[in-house]
Amino acid sequence: MLKTLQETVSWLRPLIPEDTSIGIILGTGLGELVKSIDIQKEIPYESIPHFPVSTVEGHSGKLIIGKLGGKPILALKGRFHYYEGYDMKQVTYPIRVMQLLGFQYLFVSNASGGLNNSFRIGDIMLIEDHINLFPEHPLRGKNLKELGTRFPDMSDAYNKELRKLATSIAEKNNIKLQFGVYVGTQGPTFETPSEYRYFGIIGGDAVGMSTVPEVIVARHAGMKVLAFSIITDIGVYGKIVEVSHEEVLEAAKIAQPKMTFIIEEIIKKL
Repeated sequence: MLKTLQETVSWLRPLIPEDTSIGIILGTGLGELVKSIDIQKEIPYESIPHFPVSTVEGHSGKLIIGKLGGKPILALKGRFHYYEGYDMKQVTYPIRVMQLLGFQYLFVSNASGGLNNSFRIGDIMLIEDHINLFPEHPLRGKNLKELGTRFPDMSDAYNKELRKLATSIAEKNNIKLQFGVYVGTQGPTFETPSEYRYFGIIGGDAVGMSTVPEVIVARHAGMKVLAFSIITDIGVYGKIVEVSHEEVLEAAKIAQPKMTFIIEEIIKKL
């Protein structure tokens, strides 16, 4: 694995400014943030050695090198999901690449189903914690000490200081944020009413099919993480309606300018 990672990093390193320390993952329907980036290079995933290729609508599969908030960043427009058939090492491969490139921060976005009765479609939830219900753990197997400790601490998986900063920026700009726990599941089916109820009972406020593996690996790598969910459908008992992927994409488009603004303002202050 290290040899493969090093080959990818060696290919990318000449293309990425040395002072780049911020990575961004743009989830389902959230690719519009790219419009705020001063883009210097766009690289299709298939051009990058050993990189997986996204197969999901709304995930265009490009690595973006540029500036946001005046700071050099690397953005993934399109992520990789366990339900696509990738194993967890492939799902989290870009995070390991960022680690070996020396990145310190990871910003993550996703579209999710709301489990909290106070949530509405189009709300932005700042993720405070997660519940991992994936059937495979991204750190399963032999631990490579070059990449991190065998038993990483997850008590501050979503960095407290970054969350405080995001909350402050939202308050000063009259942007409503919700707060809660994200439940990560394998997908690709949307949840049944009983599953929605179960996820709420165990402490979830939103549910989706990504993010958790990426955050686990980022924390294993020592990166500071901030993550947002855009609530694109509601899974509260008695309010559940049939949902399609197209409707999820449409709901994400409405909320993402506010999320983009918050992320850009945080990056300015790093």
